[in-house]
Amino acid sequence: MISLTWAVAFILLAPAVGGLIAGIDRKITAHMQGRVGPSLFQPFYDVGKLFEKEGAMVNETQRFYVLSYFVFAIFAGALFFAGGNLLLVVFALTLAEVFLVLGAYAANSPYSHVGAERELIQIMAYEPMLLLAAVGMYVATKSFNVADVAGFPTLLILLLPGVFLGFIYILTFKLRKSPFDISTSHHAHQEIVKGVTTEFSGPNLGFIELAHWYEVVLMLAFVFLFFAASWIIALIAIIIVYLLELVIDNTNARVKWQLAVKSSWAIALVLGALNIAALYLIGRA
Repeated sequence: MISLTWAVAFILLAPAVGGLIAGIDRKITAHMQGRVGPSLFQPFYDVGKLFEKEGAMVNETQRFYVLSYFVFAIFAGALFFAGGNLLLVVFALTLAEVFLVLGAYAANSPYSHVGAERELIQIMAYEPMLLLAAVGMYVATKSFNVADVAGFPTLLILLLPGVFLGFIYILTFKLRKSPFDISTSHHAHQEIVKGVTTEFSGPNLGFIELAHWYEVVLMLAFVFLFFAASWIIALIAIIIVYLLELVIDNTNARVKWQLAVKSSWAIALVLGALNIAALYLIGRA
């Protein structure tokens, strides 16, 4: 019953939390750039305007792909907050991203196709480390269930420091921040066309933005698991991690996709895999 309550809370409250995080993001970014910035509630106004517009689309199948992306992003988060299997959460989240890619490919636009290809490259870059994070938590707690991982009495950051650093590295991909916002970006200065979301508008683009807010909350919940033994430390860690991502975003230009993939795989191998291997060997000793 408690698990179901957490899942329902995520479904209902994540858009509000995600939108507020987006507003804080814009405000802090503006101050870093010497600007006043928009209202904290501007992301809600923007999404509201999108849903007021006509639902025009290049290909009717785009609506199906966008709604599938939206539904699976919610499903992944709800499963996480219900205390479900971490691997299933990762796979559901990946499936959601694949539907977004298919939606971009459904439009007969070279810009949209390039954005879709970049999104696939991005998935290929961060997915190994995301899986290693789930595996690392299993090695440490002997369970893939989020409820068991969250209830582990020791701070996982102490057992999985390499995995944590690797996860923070690929978190930049998932938050669509520089230098790894190679498929699309929330900042106008990054590119003239919008990458994977070029051919989406109106309600479809609104659903994509809402799905991203769900993903942001889910990714920060992953950070929470590394510090779940202490809620206070976990909340402080989430704030510090997100502020760090904002600093990285505002002080780095986008890198080439080749460097993004090579660096994320190298981090996954060196920090993630070696940390898990060392923990496994210590546990057997």
